[in-house]
Amino acid sequence: MEVVIFLLKAYLLVFIAIVTLYMIRHFVFTFNRLFGEQKLYYQDIMDNEVPFVTVIIPMKNEEFVAGQILERLVSSDYPVERLEIIPVNDHSEDATGEIIEKYAAAYRHVKPFHRLDKEDKPGKAHSLNDAMEIAEGEIVVVFDADYQPPDGIIRELAIGFKDPEVGAVMGRVLVENCATNMLTMMLELERSGGYQVDQQARYNLDLIPQYGGTVGAYRKEAVLKMGGFDPQVLAEDTELTYKMYLNGWHVAYANRAECYEEMPENWLDRAKQIRRWARGHNQVMFRYLVPLLASRYLNFKQKLDGLLLIFIYMMPTLLFFGILSSLLLFLAGDVEIVAGLFFLIFVVSLGAFGNFAPFFQIGAANFIDGRTKALRLIPLFAFNFVFYMLYVSLGFWDAVKDVFRKAEPYWDKTKRYQRGANHA
Repeated sequence: MEVVIFLLKAYLLVFIAIVTLYMIRHFVFTFNRLFGEQKLYYQDIMDNEVPFVTVIIPMKNEEFVAGQILERLVSSDYPVERLEIIPVNDHSEDATGEIIEKYAAAYRHVKPFHRLDKEDKPGKAHSLNDAMEIAEGEIVVVFDADYQPPDGIIRELAIGFKDPEVGAVMGRVLVENCATNMLTMMLELERSGGYQVDQQARYNLDLIPQYGGTVGAYRKEAVLKMGGFDPQVLAEDTELTYKMYLNGWHVAYANRAECYEEMPENWLDRAKQIRRWARGHNQVMFRYLVPLLASRYLNFKQKLDGLLLIFIYMMPTLLFFGILSSLLLFLAGDVEIVAGLFFLIFVVSLGAFGNFAPFFQIGAANFIDGRTKALRLIPLFAFNFVFYMLYVSLGFWDAVKDVFRKAEPYWDKTKRYQRGANHA
């Protein structure tokens, strides 16, 4: 019994130390973004010799948004002779294929790729892998179908590859439908914190900015040499981030390369999205934890940042076991009720600050962006924290089950809401 009590107490101490480390990390990021020296991206490079770029847009039942993104891409100011656009029709059952073909008939650099054969497994990883086999570009830019790329963004992303150490570039994601309801307004605040502070600070401090899977670009040959995208992993973007750093490449963050996306407009769709992200992220954690620690390309601070990044979607589960440990110690008579309540309040408070950092990181980001009125919504993130705790935990256990399953995980695509000039 004494051994069990010792282990429970040891777990609580280790957990508190980890969560405190997360809190310090977010304070450091916020301070750096507000007061530190800012690392500039490569947007000021003047070079007429731009690389040949292939833009890939994975699409499955995207008739609501397909025409919108294709219209923006064919109107791009990137030199058309150095650009090809490959919209991938991945087993769509709506008008997505017809919309793609209309643009292919009108623009010779739009080269549709239809994955309709029953033997072609559906999924974003499969779509990217197959499209890369026919892509002519040395640089691949990826957009999800609901994104609205502005003029100049393809060049902004592509210019970063003038640095021979850069293997991938990530732009900034903004929320297009932020005014729809309370959820989308909160997601806009959250997105701002994740990019304006978190990504930029990691870039400033030479840590590990994360490739996000859309509004991003990568060297095609580098990804092909690393085996392409693994369809067993739902978070292909997180996996690519770790593959890049473990193979000696770096990820550059282009804060000025802004692109709007559509966010979920109801809590159920958001729950599915969060659960999928947590599942994929933890799949990466199980696979790359040891290689990360053993890497000869990363220094100590990069390994530490990589560990904290890779563990983030495991923290709610660790918190659950922390609360359970505290309860067991109380029932064993080893913790007084006041001490137990103090621990619970302390851990939940640190969890809110350390894991999602709503009160200062999101606040600082939206202050920088000039959205000071929106800061009044920050107290609502107390509910958001509990909501995320539940669905991130479910995603973690999905990833645990994936370890023992041989079948590929099912991609639960986020619902689209837009109604635009999609059939133009």
